[in-house]
Amino acid sequence: MNTTFKSITPVSISPAIVERIETVILDLPTIRPHKLSVATMTGQTLMLVKIHCSDGVIGIGEGATIGGLAYGGESPESMKLAIDTYFRPVLVGQDATRIQALMGRLAKMVKENRFAKSAVETALMDAQGKRLGLPVSELIGGRCRDRLPVAWTLASGDTSKDIAEAEQMLDSRRHRIFKLKIGLRNLHDDIAHVAAIKRALGDRGAVRVDVNMAWSETQAAYGMAALAAAGCELVEQPVSSTSALARLVRRFPIALMADESLTGPESAFEVAKVHGADVFAVKLEQSGGLFNALRVAAIADAAGIGLYGGTMLEGPIGTIASAQVFSTFPNLEWGTELFGPLLLTEEILREPLVYSDFELTVPNGPGLGIELDDDRVAFFARNGLNRGN
Repeated sequence: MNTTFKSITPVSISPAIVERIETVILDLPTIRPHKLSVATMTGQTLMLVKIHCSDGVIGIGEGATIGGLAYGGESPESMKLAIDTYFRPVLVGQDATRIQALMGRLAKMVKENRFAKSAVETALMDAQGKRLGLPVSELIGGRCRDRLPVAWTLASGDTSKDIAEAEQMLDSRRHRIFKLKIGLRNLHDDIAHVAAIKRALGDRGAVRVDVNMAWSETQAAYGMAALAAAGCELVEQPVSSTSALARLVRRFPIALMADESLTGPESAFEVAKVHGADVFAVKLEQSGGLFNALRVAAIADAAGIGLYGGTMLEGPIGTIASAQVFSTFPNLEWGTELFGPLLLTEEILREPLVYSDFELTVPNGPGLGIELDDDRVAFFARNGLNRGN
């Protein structure tokens, strides 16, 4: 039998050159103070980046941190400076469609600066999705789900207020997973705080805690046992040391999650190698971008470690970039924490994100699937847009 094969003409993508990069700092108010062991946030600062390409496509990205420099070595201001001064000469004039090659070039010329690189990679991916008419999720393997469970962080520091807030979230069907920020107060007071909230919620809401590395290993051993007895289901990064995490993991009937220990694929491999966690909190910015976050998730999957979609309390752009990535995870056992935009009192998108029935809907439009309200961005801009060449 003769079989005739038709030749297929490969689809070629015309180069689109990076022509101009804009950065802007936004200062946005929040609904309440957000207390962590490392800082108390009374507002959120975002660094937005726009990449203008020669084909007329504009990609947007975002960088955000928790409490400025309280959490790590980058701040929105330092991201803006790095992009304006060091990223721009590397990026301008290059082919924006070869994203991994371009990010590899940037990695050779600029060390570290993971959060700033994540913002730039997000903008490049947004532009490529718009160029091809596809959501970012379809550019990185294809989504497995269109909606993501979203946890809410109770961080007022007041037990009665936190219980009332949780009840409101349950009644409005917005959240039924609650994470408590602890570690700032006395250990016994923190445990009593968590236990009281879990008693009030009962089986209606899951309770988890984030210690942000505030405990010693001895405190963590006591605290994890007491939290398990109180009905808490997960403890996030109670100590800073990876070796201490490995000594604590699986000693108690409660999941242990690595967060600050994960700074990209290399650190993920080291934590997995020593069996240092039951769960990985995957964060785009902390990983250094979308593709590195995918690599972190792949390492976790290969090691039998559960996945959780983490947040740096990003605004809507960073949140949807994360949602596009997390939607592609075959396994997302512990849901996500993509509530950052809900902490803000002001909207900077033309169409707000859709949170309903305890989940976030992942947009289906090209690129990130969202559109900035430029007038609102200009209103909240600290010093106006920096229009680079």
